[in-house]
Order: sequence, then structure tokens, then C-alpha cells
Amino acid sequence: MLLDVYKKYPIVPERAQGKFIYDKNGKRYLDLVSGISVTILGHRHPAVIRAIKKQLNKYLHISNLFHIKVQEEYARLLVEKTFKGAVFFSNSGAEANELAVKTARFFGADSNRYKFIAFENSFHGRTLATVCLTGQKKFKKGLSPLLEGFEFAELNNINSVKKLITSRTVAVFLELVQGEGGIYPADINFVGNLRKITKEKNILLILDEIQTGFGRCGKLFAFQKYGITPDIITLGKAAGGGLPLGVTILKKGLVKYLPKGSHGSTFGGNPISVVAGMETLKLLDEKMLERVNRLSEKFIQGLHQLWEKNKIIEDVRASGLMIGVEFEKEIAEKIVFEFLKRGIITNAVKPNILRFLPPYTITYSDIEKVLAIFSKILKHIK
Repeated sequence: MLLDVYKKYPIVPERAQGKFIYDKNGKRYLDLVSGISVTILGHRHPAVIRAIKKQLNKYLHISNLFHIKVQEEYARLLVEKTFKGAVFFSNSGAEANELAVKTARFFGADSNRYKFIAFENSFHGRTLATVCLTGQKKFKKGLSPLLEGFEFAELNNINSVKKLITSRTVAVFLELVQGEGGIYPADINFVGNLRKITKEKNILLILDEIQTGFGRCGKLFAFQKYGITPDIITLGKAAGGGLPLGVTILKKGLVKYLPKGSHGSTFGGNPISVVAGMETLKLLDEKMLERVNRLSEKFIQGLHQLWEKNKIIEDVRASGLMIGVEFEKEIAEKIVFEFLKRGIITNAVKPNILRFLPPYTITYSDIEKVLAIFSKILKHIK
């Protein structure tokens, strides 16, 4: 008997391939959630499956007491694609964020700096530390007393950040696009100013790219759109190519704060997850990223046209293929159900916000079909 903590779709998947999920009756659903931005190249991509099978013939798990070649290869590739530093593999995005918190605490220990500035409406995970880092009260209910040292500024308001900075501030934790919060992108000038301030005051800038990484926002990693380099970046979701994997990348100067024995994970960096993630990253070439941006432009243009015709839509927000539609009423879950009846899987992040996280393998005709169905649903809802 499973713990009943998930609000589940009323379908039983039998198999998944490419952009579709098939239920036990053979009905297929166009997956516009991608396992919550995990299966970014569609389900069971042939190259990823080949990489997994090749590793299966070698070993599944031997522990991090050994030098694991594929871990070293993937770490090298990630550093080449981000910035000079070191990589730690864990099992999830939340675990990646846990290490980022610990690293910041190690960094600030000698100067008695331990406080974090995060942002209202943010989401960083469901472990105790990452819940404390999350700027949404609903995730903290019943968990008091919470860990100390976490304060919250307003996204895109640099003055709200400045007011919170003290001699005890050690790090600022930021999602460049608030995903679970409702698809709210950070402003480019705000991020530039934030990076400037954190450098001046020797405060770490930690970017949570668990949902925005691996091409989702039209660049390989979202920070590359903003023209900055963080001190720490955390990754998850697509990092394992469909399998569990978390990644924390620390800039070179932070490595000394994590000597042998300071952190660890029994399953972190499992070779099967690592090869699946590495193969996924290799497939994200410039051509694929250009495709993401073209599809995004098509999708957003169509949503804006629906917005003009339907006053029930209050806003459309996006960064690449990370798209949110906000309604003036709490109808998002009802729209998810209406889409599902018509063979399309979407997701509501809030009662009034619908989210699209399609795989990068969808086509223009898929988008046109979704928009046409969405138009009919909106008329039905009204």
C-alpha cells in the first residue's frame, strides 16, 4: 500500500515512447509535462537506452569507494559546459541543494556567517533544509521549529535583497525561473545587480537550475542567458536522462571546504543514471537548442493569441519551453482534466496557473493541435 501523498492522474500508464504515454487500454497521451522536466528528449530516447544497456553489461552499483570512469567523464563534460570547478553527484535535485547549503555553511564558518537569502514563492525541495529554503508557507506547515537562518526577499526587487544583507549573510539562493512557483522569470538587470552585490560582499550566489537546466530555457543552462557565472549551481531532473540524479557544481575556490569525509552518498552518481544523463547532455547541441527556441516562439505566440480572445487568461509567462498560463480564476486543475480527456497531459502548479514542460521533440503541428484544443476548452469553461 503506497503512502497517499500524490494527487494522481486517473490513468494507468502501460508504456511510454517518444512524446507519448500509453495507458493500459492503448490510448495515447501527448506528454507536455515530460516527467516534470525529466524526459526532455522524450521517453526512452534510443541513444540513451543504448548507453544504459552498455553500462548494464558492466555493473550496476559498486559504490563510491572506487574510481568510476563514467562519473569522471560526465563531471568533466559538465564543467566544460558550465564553469571551472568540481562536481558532486547525488540522487536528486533536493540533495544537490542540500550540499549547496552545507558548502555555504562551511564557507562561512570561520567568519560566523550562516544566513541565507532566498526568494518568496521559490521552491528548492522537500528535505528539511530545502523546505526551510523554500519561500512558500504551504510546504512548511506542521514542520516547526524550522532551521534558523533563512530569510526571503522579493524576486526582481534588488532593494529587498539589500535590506536583508547583514554581516551574517553567507549566500543568496535563486531560481532564474521560479518553476513550482508559477513560471516567474528573474529580470536580467536584477540578476546582474545581484551578482555584482554578492561579489562585492563575498556572498555566494547559488543558482538552483534543477528545472531550468539542460536546455529547458533555450540555452544549455539558464545562467548563460543572463551573462553571469554563479559560485554554485545545482541540477537535477533532466540531469539523469530519465533516471534519478542530482548534481552540485562548485567553483574551484570552494573545493577546499569539502575535504574527504565531509560529504557522501551511497547511491549518488549511480553509473546507470550517469551514462543516461551524459548521453542526454551530448545530444543537446546548438541545433537542438535552436529548436527549443523556435518551438517556444511558436507556442508563446499561439498562447498570446488565445489570451487576446479570452479574458479569463490573466498572463502568459515563459522562458524557452518552460511555460505558464495564469487565469483570473482557480480553474487550472479543471483545465488539466479537460486536456487529459482529450489525450494531452498538462500540469497545474497552482490553482490558477497551468504549466507546460513539453519534450524538445514536439513539433509545430503538436503545438497547433494543443492550442486548438485549449481554445475549445476555454470556450467550454466559460
